[in-house]
Amino acid sequence: MKSKTPFNLRQLNRGIRVNRFHRWARCGENPAMRQSVPLDRCSRLLNHGPTVLVSAESGGRRNVMAAAWSMPLDFMPPKVAVVLDKQTFTRTLVETSGHFALAVPPVALAALTHRVGNTSGRDRDKFDAGLASAEPGPATGAPLVDGCVAWLECRRIPEPHTEQAYDLFLGEVVAAWADDRVFRNGRWDFDGADDSLRTLHHVAGGHFLAIGDVVAYDTSLDPAA
Repeated sequence: MKSKTPFNLRQLNRGIRVNRFHRWARCGENPAMRQSVPLDRCSRLLNHGPTVLVSAESGGRRNVMAAAWSMPLDFMPPKVAVVLDKQTFTRTLVETSGHFALAVPPVALAALTHRVGNTSGRDRDKFDAGLASAEPGPATGAPLVDGCVAWLECRRIPEPHTEQAYDLFLGEVVAAWADDRVFRNGRWDFDGADDSLRTLHHVAGGHFLAIGDVVAYDTSLDPAA
């Protein structure tokens, strides 16, 4: 039985496939290298941003947890977003206090990050138990975890629907600091710094990567501004 597809349409489809192949070839990529990723794992493709420690204090109780899902939202005033599961004690403290802190742990705190991310703070104070140490933030009182390479104190921006539906909390950054050994001239710069100061990136199942080296590339072909 002959195909009912017009010949010119078959040519068009063939051309699309050829063009795709050439694009892959130019990028050094073979179509066979592409593997299907289950949708319940696709977040991990974007999940290698810096792991953060989320801390909060309310009514004399304090806690810290690890979070892989956080991101900046705006420049001025600066805002951030972080996912806090309903089962976490830190979320309860954030809701009642209206403040929280984000800290960026380095490789030196990999074990600590894993411990505080797998221990509940409902039954014991993780700081008193020696799992971590911190000092109160001057702007909000939220604990700033010692040994990190960046800290952001945040005021919660209440968004009840977003928090309940998506576990997504928004905050306005009211104060921020960074370790000048790895953050200079307004950006991260790990050149010459000890590897233990490199930021951690969680890739699932308690596995972390460390941030890599600066990428050098040719800018001579960039269009003139």
